[in-house]
Parts: sequence; C-alpha cells; structure tokens
Amino acid sequence: MGPGTRTRRVGERVRTELSLLLLRSVRDPGVTGVTVTEVRMTPDLQLARVYYTLAPGGDRRDAARALRRARPYLRRNVGERLQLRQAPDLRFLYDDSADKQDRIARIFDEIARQRGTAVEPADEAAVADPAGTGLADADAAGAGAVGPGAREGTDGT
Repeated sequence: MGPGTRTRRVGERVRTELSLLLLRSVRDPGVTGVTVTEVRMTPDLQLARVYYTLAPGGDRRDAARALRRARPYLRRNVGERLQLRQAPDLRFLYDDSADKQDRIARIFDEIARQRGTAVEPADEAAVADPAGTGLADADAAGAGAVGPGAREGTDGT
C-alpha cells in the first residue's frame, strides 16, 4: 500500500457518507442542491477538505452558511459511521472547476464564431477522438484535470 492510499480511501468514504447525510438527514433547505465532488484528507486524517458544487440557481452564500450550521452534526455522524478514532474537522470549499470549464468552453465558442468555423456537436466528438477509440471521452470529462479549482474561505473558514 503506497503513501496516500489510506488518505484517498478514507476521503472517498467521507465523501460518500457526507453525500448520504446531506441527501437524507440534513433538513436545512440551504443544503438542497449541494453535491460533494471530492474530499481531500490530510495525512493524519484530522482535516477533511470537502469540495462541493451547487445545482443551477443555488445561492453559494446560503449553501456555505447552511454547511457551516450543519458541520457539527455532519462531523459527529461521519466519525460514528466510519468508526474513526477521531472525527476529522470538516472544511467546506466551493468547487468552481465546473464554472471555469464552462467559461473556457464559451471562450472557445467565441473564437470559433470569430473565425467563422463553428464546430458542430457531431464534429466535436470526431475532434476529441479522431481515432474513434473512445479513450478521449474520459480525458474530456476532466479525468486529466488536477483537482478541483476551489477557493478557500468561501464559507468563512
């Protein structure tokens, strides 16, 4: 087992539990539409950086406040469910990588429009994967990206 394997495994379990708790247990309307995208644990498992996104139309400020209010409940339940010696401190960070991806796509569309060479949706698949291997889909979906583009402190922590 290599270094960091346990932290990734625990981070994934924390992400799963938080997602279930937010969906089923937390009654605060501010967390409606919150999706936990990734959890990064420190090597000592004392801190969990929880990256989240919102459904379209969601208010980032309301979601950050709701997550801050739910933090003690979430921390206690995650610690109990995962049977960790000490429940990790939860730090919620808005994941704006999807927003950045949309912005870049709009810039490319604008460039294509200016050149007069608009790319048709059917052509985009051929450009992304000219050999037709289907391997480019994973990279286009963000598998090659390095972590979420989060801004720390959007929830006051």
